[in-house]
Amino acid sequence: MVDEQAPVPRLVELDVLRGFALGGILLVNIIVMSGPWAFPDGVLLPVLEALFHNKFYVLFSFLFGYSLTMQFRAAERAGVSGRARTVRRCLALMALGAVHAVFFFIGDVLFGYGAIGLILLLLSGLRPRAAVWAAGGLLGFAAVAMTVMILLTDVEGGSTDPSEHTRDLDAMRAGWGEAAAWRWEQFSGNMPQYLVFGVVAVLPLFLLGLAAGKIRLLEDPARYLGWLPRVQLIGFGVGAPVSILGALFHWPLLAGPSLLTAPLLSAAYAATLLRVLHARPRVAEIFAPAGKIAGTTYISQSVITSLIFTGYGFALAGRLNDWAIGAIALAIYATQLYLARIYVRRHRYGPIEWLLRAVTYGPRQFRRAPTAVAP
Repeated sequence: MVDEQAPVPRLVELDVLRGFALGGILLVNIIVMSGPWAFPDGVLLPVLEALFHNKFYVLFSFLFGYSLTMQFRAAERAGVSGRARTVRRCLALMALGAVHAVFFFIGDVLFGYGAIGLILLLLSGLRPRAAVWAAGGLLGFAAVAMTVMILLTDVEGGSTDPSEHTRDLDAMRAGWGEAAAWRWEQFSGNMPQYLVFGVVAVLPLFLLGLAAGKIRLLEDPARYLGWLPRVQLIGFGVGAPVSILGALFHWPLLAGPSLLTAPLLSAAYAATLLRVLHARPRVAEIFAPAGKIAGTTYISQSVITSLIFTGYGFALAGRLNDWAIGAIALAIYATQLYLARIYVRRHRYGPIEWLLRAVTYGPRQFRRAPTAVAP
């Protein structure tokens, strides 16, 4: 039986998975970072759609829900309100996400994580089994709704307006003021759809992470290592074919199944990495440092790509082919992994982590050494 009062050490598995997910997130995000709508036509876009799109935010969202349970346990040990801490953290994420979306990257997830995190807080009392059922129900609804929407759009014959594309591209290449105004227009105008998508497609992943955290799934390798081959078999055997077919043919009827099976492929990726980690523990040295400062790593990806693609720097949006953009993403990620490894040797927190912890726990917590490291 699991001891619910046991100390909660920092889990290297969570940091490794976060650090790994950040690479996939960048490869997907750079599609939008490098131009207002999508990559230039080429081979790379279908590859990213098949293997990366809607796969790594799934993993990151699961880890968010898992971490919430660890934060609650840390608050319980400290004798303070875990709910109050979580509210402060979510509000800080929303504020940070709004700034990030307006000034750097319109595809920000932090605002949504903060907003949906408040809903997760309301549901945090669910038992693990109930959380899994709720997640399944929401994902099923999202799959049906997405399929219907895509079928209706296909029937109505949605079209791309070249003049709108040109306007958006010019805004990306503009300076701070014009670019920020364009991003604010996009951010505020799409807010209702953004939050609805978060409730039906992101909240379920939070709930799955919450359920896993409540049973401390990743805190005892003996409990999950034996299941990993089966997770890989299902994920690669079911999730991968559906994802590949959807990316190659864009059949509307695959929209719903793709949403449902994306977590299966994400789980297969995670299972593969965990098996490698336990066979070769030094793999942690590659990914865990970036995972420890995940917020800083995520924001810095947007800052760097803004300098490359927007008017803040070289204004290369829409001017590079797909392989050049993909190479830039890999170079950024490899550099971040290297620099994160150096950084965490000297610093306990990244700048974004420091800010979030200061809001969550209060600035005085940095002046005392905690007995256990909170996630």
